[in-house]
Amino acid sequence: MQELLETMENSSLIQLEGIPLFPDLDDNVEVLKNLFSDCSDFVIREFRLKHSARAIAVFVDGLIDTAQVNEALKALMIMEAGDDNIDVIEEALLPVSQIDRVDDYKKLLQAVLSGDTGILVDGNKEALTLGIRGAEIRSVNEPEGEAVVRGAREGFIENIRTNTSMLRRKMRTPRLKMRSLVVGRETNTNVVVAYLQGISDAQVVEEVSRRISKIEIDAVLESGYIEELIQDNIYSPFPQIMYTERPDTVAASLLGGRVAIFVDGTPMVLIAPATFWMMMQASEDYFERFQMTTLLRWLRFLFLVIALLTPALYVAITTYHQQMLPTTLLLSVAAARESIPFPAIVEALIMEIAFEALREAGIRLPKTVGQAVSILGALVVGQAAVQAGIVSAPMVIVVSLTGIASFTIPHFNAAISIRMLRFPLMIAASILGIYGILVGVLLILGHMANLRSFGVPYLSPVAPMSVGDLKDVLVRVPWAFMVKRPRLLAIPNAHRMDPAYAKQVQQRGGQAGTTSRGNSGEEGNA
Repeated sequence: MQELLETMENSSLIQLEGIPLFPDLDDNVEVLKNLFSDCSDFVIREFRLKHSARAIAVFVDGLIDTAQVNEALKALMIMEAGDDNIDVIEEALLPVSQIDRVDDYKKLLQAVLSGDTGILVDGNKEALTLGIRGAEIRSVNEPEGEAVVRGAREGFIENIRTNTSMLRRKMRTPRLKMRSLVVGRETNTNVVVAYLQGISDAQVVEEVSRRISKIEIDAVLESGYIEELIQDNIYSPFPQIMYTERPDTVAASLLGGRVAIFVDGTPMVLIAPATFWMMMQASEDYFERFQMTTLLRWLRFLFLVIALLTPALYVAITTYHQQMLPTTLLLSVAAARESIPFPAIVEALIMEIAFEALREAGIRLPKTVGQAVSILGALVVGQAAVQAGIVSAPMVIVVSLTGIASFTIPHFNAAISIRMLRFPLMIAASILGIYGILVGVLLILGHMANLRSFGVPYLSPVAPMSVGDLKDVLVRVPWAFMVKRPRLLAIPNAHRMDPAYAKQVQQRGGQAGTTSRGNSGEEGNA
């Protein structure tokens, strides 16, 4: 026994796997006290059943519902049955809906440290874990990073079971499967892989589960750990896994054949595989009329180009290609830059770095002063820099336009990629002018064309071309024309809509039905 205690003293839960519970309660108590020495929140509550059998309840203070634990212990202390067998206790005595049986220390402690209550009875080699968790959690509210004008106002929180229940309310079908995993040697973080059976690609589901299961790390504190460790190319600046706080976005992704990854302790749910075009789409695109959605997508792509290329084009034109500007505009720019002591590239780097610093400061500062610092700081610094002759007024306009354009990209991680790529393009423009920009853009496109997300080409359905899937890329056609799900995944059930119904709507330009003709023009008698 002493050798076992010395072995278990510095063990993680993974190392406790296979070590069985002892039938002697005193041995179990000694092991638990040894493992959780100096843990003031770990409680071992000793009590006796009605017929003098000894038992203990183990739980973590703050993670359990105290009232329900008291009711469970009360039921055991006053039980009428004369049998202290674990089978009788589970089947006839405990007024708890969720009860599991465990036979080793890893399973017991994994459940207890997740918020369950463990019951060990003297003379039994198995223990019961009661699912009566009651930790304080944040209330459900609208996600700040994905606000919409039209759509649900609920977002995920840090509790994984609350998040999975929100998805279940959106998709009330037994085909919604949730596969549970545990990652992290010390944190033992609960991870759930959600997918739609018969719609999600089975190979992608297995690949996602396999990659997560292979993770060997001491802690997983946020979904970003999982994202970085399972993506195809960690050196790429482009995100290959999308994340969201919105249950409707997750539901739509599952219906498109993708897989969702829930991580306990974070409101960010991962979606894989992801493509570049997904990063340019917002959940509100499918709640509004298709004409407005198509216009907004064109604006996003326009501002994407502006956010990526405008500073580099300014540097290239003012340095090498002044003849591209009309004479009046050229004279205006030349006059503005006449007193500037720096070349255009240095001027652009100063302003871009200052703008990024102000934006970061606005995020990190308290909300009450963060917005004021970011907006007033940009105005004051920009105006002061122009008056001091450090930068020119056209450069302030270019940087401001670039910053505004980057805010139109719906997903934050995609916007970060564009912000990062501006800097190498500016440097290339300062060396080779327009030719440097062209080379940089070709390298970016080549990298994106070679990129994969769980085997799916990052630029699909544009490259490789899939004409049927282009209905939801640059444009968003009416729902009646999107009869089939995307072809980029091997989806067994390809139809999202009845083809006959869709054809009827297409031919009539709407749904057939009885139309009220209103008043015929004659006034009725009072």
